Amino acid sequence: MSITKFRKHKAPWITGFAIAAMIGSTAAVHLQAESNPPRVTAAVANANSLSEAFRQTARVVAPSVVTITSETEVASPAPRQGQPMNDEMMKRFFGEGSPFGEMFRGQPQMQPFHKPSAESNTRTGIGSGVIIDASGLILTNNHVVADATNVMVKLADGREFQASEVKTDPKTDLAVLKIDGASDLVAARLGNSDRIEIGDWVLALGQPFGLEGTVTAGIISAKSRGIGITARENFLQTDAAINPGNSGGPLVNLAGEVIGINTAISSRSGGNNGVGFAIPIDEAKWVSDQLIKDGVVRRAMLGVGIQKVSHELASSFGVESNHGVLVTEVVKGSPADKAGLKSGDVILTFSGREVHDPRGLQNVVEQCAVGSKQKIEIMRDGSKMTIEAVCEVQPEAGLANKASESAASKIESLGMEVGNLTEDLARKLGVKDVAGVVITNVEPGSVADRAGLKAGNVITQVERKSVDSVDQFQAMTKDHDLSDAMLLLVKTDQGSRYVILKSGK
Repeated sequence: MSITKFRKHKAPWITGFAIAAMIGSTAAVHLQAESNPPRVTAAVANANSLSEAFRQTARVVAPSVVTITSETEVASPAPRQGQPMNDEMMKRFFGEGSPFGEMFRGQPQMQPFHKPSAESNTRTGIGSGVIIDASGLILTNNHVVADATNVMVKLADGREFQASEVKTDPKTDLAVLKIDGASDLVAARLGNSDRIEIGDWVLALGQPFGLEGTVTAGIISAKSRGIGITARENFLQTDAAINPGNSGGPLVNLAGEVIGINTAISSRSGGNNGVGFAIPIDEAKWVSDQLIKDGVVRRAMLGVGIQKVSHELASSFGVESNHGVLVTEVVKGSPADKAGLKSGDVILTFSGREVHDPRGLQNVVEQCAVGSKQKIEIMRDGSKMTIEAVCEVQPEAGLANKASESAASKIESLGMEVGNLTEDLARKLGVKDVAGVVITNVEPGSVADRAGLKAGNVITQVERKSVDSVDQFQAMTKDHDLSDAMLLLVKTDQGSRYVILKSGK
């Protein structure tokens, strides 16, 4: 409406007031612009641009985020009349956080009408997920749906569906759900987690504490984290607020692409402390593709025991610290054995990719196509060389474990006792087909103790030379000056590792 037309319908004083307000507002804008230094104005504009990026990203991704409710039947004893109401009972009768529960705290539990007997109690869990295919495929965490007897999926628009299929991979804590009959689903775009860098902005979406449609912002704090909660770990770390209920939801970049699946937090209180962890989407895509196709994840293997090249070990093997992965043992008949890998080799690259730690090598090996031939660059005795290995399917079984004892000889300078390794003892220790000497005792505070050696460990090499008897071990160590490091190869039921013994501070 023009000012002229406006005047026909409104009193002149109203029109004049409106015009004055418009003039005043314009003047205020000019005054503010003149009073703010250019740097301040630019900073505000940058902040507004970032806010706009957050808004647009949230709008794009939100329709793909779902709420997942899982129900698990748990056997529980029948309640007894007169039993005091505790927190767990109140949750059962009144629900999580219900104000009515406080009214009954410490009071006798209500008696059911039917005859008391063992009954089935339903445990309910809430998590998040993200739609990865419009056909009804949803990616989430295994721990969100593990052992559930019923899984419900609530879409962003409020529609609810029961999951018709649930396929899981506990080793990575990932799961894929399938819902049927849902139309107009919006699948999220999956990004490339390898390209994400420390310091990049990210948003975490999900249902923390059951609060649907929550978005939090932060940055990537670190990459390739291992925190000891799953068998396969290569987490992205973020300070975007992640709380209980966020599990399985997406971590996205500002392009609206999913670059991780929110999985865990590091917290003493149970809430966000600014340290959250997400499974990289590249790994999640590899796992989910196999779950969707075959229902299981098949991993390739090389057949080696490996350890990180520490600063102390680097000089002994002619490589830089934290560069490459040290081979501690080679499984007989494995792809590594057939390729000619040896204990003491340092793997520098695998399939053209540099490796810096055991977890990184494990991830790249496991994702190789079974039967494919892969080039491996190694350092052996100070010289680089390249070999080829054909990856095979990883077996499920691992090594057994149990410790025992042996007649021992004390090695004073090392602070430990060792005994000959018999076939029977090796079998009990879970280290069959191995020659060496077994540690039977370690003196507290000794050189061996400080190096982390323990009774039951088997020493198979001294200074890269095999040892198979106590007499040989004594001869190889008696004249060694421990101010100069001594390199041992030690085997347990968990595998082999190199250990350095050194006296002094």
